Amino acid sequence: MIVCPNCNHQNPDGAVQCEACYTPLPMMMNCPNCSSTVQADASFCGQCGFNLRTAAGKEAGAVEPPPTVAPSFEIPDLLPAEPLVEPEPLMASVSHAEPEAGSGVHSPDPVPPAPVSEGQNVAHSAPPPPPPLPLPDPSADFKTQLQIQSARLLHVQTNATIELPQNLSVIHLGKPNDRIPPDVDVSGFPNSEIVSRIHADIRVEGGIYYIEDVGSSNGTYINNAPLPIGNRHRLRSGDRIALGKGDRVTFLFQLA
Repeated sequence: MIVCPNCNHQNPDGAVQCEACYTPLPMMMNCPNCSSTVQADASFCGQCGFNLRTAAGKEAGAVEPPPTVAPSFEIPDLLPAEPLVEPEPLMASVSHAEPEAGSGVHSPDPVPPAPVSEGQNVAHSAPPPPPPLPLPDPSADFKTQLQIQSARLLHVQTNATIELPQNLSVIHLGKPNDRIPPDVDVSGFPNSEIVSRIHADIRVEGGIYYIEDVGSSNGTYINNAPLPIGNRHRLRSGDRIALGKGDRVTFLFQLA
């Protein structure tokens, strides 16, 4: 059997390439000593340990090269070591060196310390206290100014803008009547006859706007879809609100 060196698959004798991975298989031969099957490029027999290279060389009539002799090297005599020299002492620092006499170089006179008055302790003197902070102006308004989100309705047919009241939690849309006065009066817009007097309500809860139909005759449509009575829709900027059929009284909800 010939074992593939790539995938270890056992191939039958005489195979040229592996049956599993198609890797070229090594050539096989018989050991001259024990006749066991070995690879042709092997150096020793795996069964008896016979030197296959020596046998192949003798068969070919090759002459064994003479044994290699390592060249000898003579170690030269070491030179005598030189005596150690004691290092010279380090020179004194320039800042502490005294000028030589007659050199003409004079060190500057020391600066005398500042006079200290009686009772003054220089080592334990504390830094002066910081100046007091200015008192706040009582007339200034220090209340936190919260940014209030405002909403408005843009009438599509006339491009008119209606600002929604910010102090109301329920905003009534419709036309003047004796029961619930409208907070957004649409009676002045074209085709307002299709809008009921009490048509729809916009409710504000936690900064979120919702719209619901309160029983109008012609219905309320959000983004061209009818809004069932009793259901409410969360308004988002860009929503299209149509009061009545036919998309003739239409508003765009906008947040600023």
